[in-house]
Amino acid sequence: MPVSWLALAATALDLAFGDPPFLPHPVRGIGMCLDRLEKSAPAGQTARRLYGLACVAFLALACGALAWILPQTPVFGVFIAVYLGFSGLALGCLAREGEKAARLIARGDLAAARLAVGLLVSRDTARLDEAGLRRALAETLSENLCDGFAAPLFYLALGGPALLWAYKAVSTADSMWGYKTDRFRALGWAAARGDDVLAFIPARLCALAMLLAGLTLGLNVRAAFANLRRDAAKSASPNAGWPMAAAAWLCGASMGGVDSYFGAPKQKPLLGPAGVPWDETRLARLRLLVPVSGLLFALAVQSVVWLA
Repeated sequence: MPVSWLALAATALDLAFGDPPFLPHPVRGIGMCLDRLEKSAPAGQTARRLYGLACVAFLALACGALAWILPQTPVFGVFIAVYLGFSGLALGCLAREGEKAARLIARGDLAAARLAVGLLVSRDTARLDEAGLRRALAETLSENLCDGFAAPLFYLALGGPALLWAYKAVSTADSMWGYKTDRFRALGWAAARGDDVLAFIPARLCALAMLLAGLTLGLNVRAAFANLRRDAAKSASPNAGWPMAAAAWLCGASMGGVDSYFGAPKQKPLLGPAGVPWDETRLARLRLLVPVSGLLFALAVQSVVWLA
């Protein structure tokens, strides 16, 4: 199957089915490998940094090689390619989980909402109130629009399942090891830097798709365009600030502030209009903005591939 049509089929299947629990997911396999590799990590900061670099490079090459070889299987190759394509995307799953968490918050079932949001974020959610839960959900929906969909689709369209899963190996390593804690600071350095490089272009294209989606939805595109670059630069990540700042200004609510990670407080930069909380209306705007932005991104990327 041509790469451009594969990307189109993968997007459609992702939106229709998300992450079916009865199918094995490659990310779980990568996660298991990372857990085992961490147990063998050496002591010492320099040794751990080099070991982390070797692990990430090995996983990226291994995943890319497998995703290149398996679709060449006779008879079943096309089906394997399609599965590897749509299982690497997470827009459908992100939209469904976001809707579920938003419903729990709106119902006032904060205990269940904390659990639901906690499955989507790495911050501590046990003590978050209604406003904190909405902000956490808004931040993860906007950031993961890039990490979970735009960046993987970009690499799927660019190089098929092999490039997609090489990227996913680095991205998964970053999500598991890329924390500035004593445990992961050295071990996850290569994963974090690799993800920064690989997501650089997709993050900015994702923000552009969000601005175009904002135009179609009648959101505050003028404010978003005027403030996007400045607010994106506030983020410690060179990429996460772009979709988050775009979402904050388009939907008219603020992101950032003090959050707890692994029991320690962390001050995150303020994005969007200052002091405006995420209420039910603003969160509903974002939940519509995310899938529309994803669809526009998919159409734009595939149109470029078709023209090329």
